[in-house]
Order: sequence, then structure tokens, then C-alpha cells
Amino acid sequence: MAEFVHITVRRSARRIERSGIAARSHGRSGGRGVYCMPVLPSYTLTHQWVRELRRWHSGVLVGVHLRLPDDEPVTVGHYGAPPREATAAQAVAALRELDDPRGYEVFVPRAITSAEIRRIRDVPQGVGWRYLPAAHGRRPCPCPSCLPRGGYKVDKLRRRFPHDEPPKPKAELMMRLRAASSADEIIDVLCELGRGRRGGAEELAYLADHPDPHVRDTLEGVLRAYRGREARRLRERLQLSDSTASDPDN
Repeated sequence: MAEFVHITVRRSARRIERSGIAARSHGRSGGRGVYCMPVLPSYTLTHQWVRELRRWHSGVLVGVHLRLPDDEPVTVGHYGAPPREATAAQAVAALRELDDPRGYEVFVPRAITSAEIRRIRDVPQGVGWRYLPAAHGRRPCPCPSCLPRGGYKVDKLRRRFPHDEPPKPKAELMMRLRAASSADEIIDVLCELGRGRRGGAEELAYLADHPDPHVRDTLEGVLRAYRGREARRLRERLQLSDSTASDPDN
């Protein structure tokens, strides 16, 4: 018999003891089932998913120990790669042979019955890796997928590691704009100018007559970030010229 550990929230422990583990997780190859890890010689590697799963599940997590027949069909692989089909015994052997099994998982494509559950144990809530294996010492990715809203210390991490680089100084952007030689380069600089509140829209007036319509469209949108009468006047001028150009009678 092959022994595995499934990590779940403590509030589900009583239901699991009574009815087993429902097949609620989606497998990477399709279908529903249960994710788990083989019991390895290292306690930390066996329970490596605890810290990462705490980002997605509120409450205390526990380890559900279960036994499956050696010939039970499962899939095994790293979470970032397509899994391969194997038996439960083969999956245990494969992970035991790896020098670094962090990030690996076993998927059982069915529910786990109560008769297959051996015991439910408390586990340390800080064991394992977070964000990705070997993430310690690396800058965390602050994108909404990696740091969802409401997570532990998410606001602090986003202030420390902003998703977007801080806006460049206007003087630097205007220098780049004057040096731009193509419409694409002009549009790139204009988009950066539109990231912050600006003044001095008259510096962009010469672009209102640019032959490329994409430049004029981008300029009209960027001027929304500018303050003052000149910005409003330029926007009205661009809107009027675009409507005139699209009128077939003119």
C-alpha cells in the first residue's frame, strides 16, 4: 500500500473522517480528484504545500494521511509541467528518487473513501515553500495572480515591490519624445506620459498635426492626464479634426 498526505482545512476534518475526501479539485489532464503528496523521508518535503496553500485557504490546515493500493492509477509531475500517468507505487518511487521534489504533486482522479484514511494530524503552518520553490531571497512577483487581494501582508509587499515601475520624470520623457523617429516610438513615450498627472500640454501641440492617426488618437487619450486650458483646447481640436476626417462629405 502506498501512503500519501492530503492537505486541507481543519474545519473539514470531521466530515472527512466520516465521508472521505470529495473529488473537488480539477486535474491538469482533466477530470476531478484529490491532490496529495507521498510520505517521504523528509517531513518538510512531505508537507511542502502547507505554506503555499495557506495563501489560498483561510483557517488552520491539517494533514490527512491516506493509503492507496500500489496499482491505483494516478498522475504525477511538477505543478509547472504536464503530469504523466503512473501507479501509486510508481509515483512514490519517482518522487523518492528526485534530488529536489519541491513543487511536485500526485493527483488521484477520484474521491478518497473514509476506509482509505488512516489519520488526520496537525501540521506546522509555516512548513514548506511559498510562491514557488526556492523563492526565499528572491523578489516576489506582485502581479494580481501571484498576490491576490486580501492575502497576508499583500499591501505591504506591493508597496515594497510595485507591479509597475515608478513613472519616469517628465523631462526625461520629453527628451525621448523629441528624439523619437517613428510613430511607434512616439506612442510609447506618450503612453508613459499619460501614467501621471501632468502640466504643460502646449509642449505636445506639435503632435496634433501628426500624419499618423494612431499618434493623434494616443495623444487625445494622454491629454486626459494633463491639467489646464491648453490640454482641453488640444483635445477639442483633435476630436474636431478626427470627426472632420471621418465625414465623407468633407
